[in-house]
Amino acid sequence: MSRLGMAVVLLVAALPAIAQDALPEVQAVPPPVETYRIGVDDVVQVSVWRNPDLSVSVPVRPDGKISVPLIGDVDAGGRHPQDVAEDIKGKLSTYVRDPQVAVILTELRSHEYLARVRVTGAVRQPVSLPYRQGMSVLDAVLAAGGTNEFASADNTRLYRKEGDSVKTFPIKLDRILKKGDLSTNLPVQAGDVVTVPERAF
Repeated sequence: MSRLGMAVVLLVAALPAIAQDALPEVQAVPPPVETYRIGVDDVVQVSVWRNPDLSVSVPVRPDGKISVPLIGDVDAGGRHPQDVAEDIKGKLSTYVRDPQVAVILTELRSHEYLARVRVTGAVRQPVSLPYRQGMSVLDAVLAAGGTNEFASADNTRLYRKEGDSVKTFPIKLDRILKKGDLSTNLPVQAGDVVTVPERAF
């Protein structure tokens, strides 16, 4: 076989490996924005076609509502953007003929809110902490500077939202801090609230 023929054979044999190396990595595709449910602190853009005075960019309030010109408050928290748009369309139809409404999430902030742990009440520095894996009640309280002189530490409560309800866990914080009794030093989850009440005088 000539040198040229040998070179062609080697090149053909190498093509599958070259093609395999050239293939791009397949990246996971994030879910489309439409699959998200709107949350507190998210910012939404309400657009009403041919009615710029009714179009507005607004944050979702703590009560889950947004304010829309002409029709006032509209429930947005926990709903899909398309559902909110249909609600606004129905309310605007009293004032505008065949309104065309679009609701777009422009800033997703609610996931940041939910990914935090809050410590409130009789602590030296009430704090909102970024959640991290393995964090416990004691970790959160220490990040808040510990309890103050007015704390009723053994009546501490951990509040956790589960679905439409809130579960309450009693925490014997005084025993944790003074006796090293870690039986109620529960692991916290993103979105938890630890509240240390004051003593009754």
